Amino acid sequence: MGSLKSGPATKAEIVSDPTVMSGDPVVKGTRVPAETIIAYLRAGHTPREIFEDYPSLPIDGIDAVIRWAEATYGAEWRSSELSASGH
Repeated sequence: MGSLKSGPATKAEIVSDPTVMSGDPVVKGTRVPAETIIAYLRAGHTPREIFEDYPSLPIDGIDAVIRWAEATYGAEWRSSELSASGH
């Protein structure tokens, strides 16, 4: 007997692995850097545009990046230039 799945078996998350993209934070199971998705979001791109450019992202990958950005940079991450300025 099988069960119906209402969503992905595991939630997308951001991971750092020295063997993947030199340890830069990426969406787990991909080589898509979290900072790249942040840059897209800061530039005003829609999720659809991001998925068109990065089809390997899991459906909840953008949400995982947003959660990571809030934890890493704080609530103002969308307007923040912390990563660019080094502050």
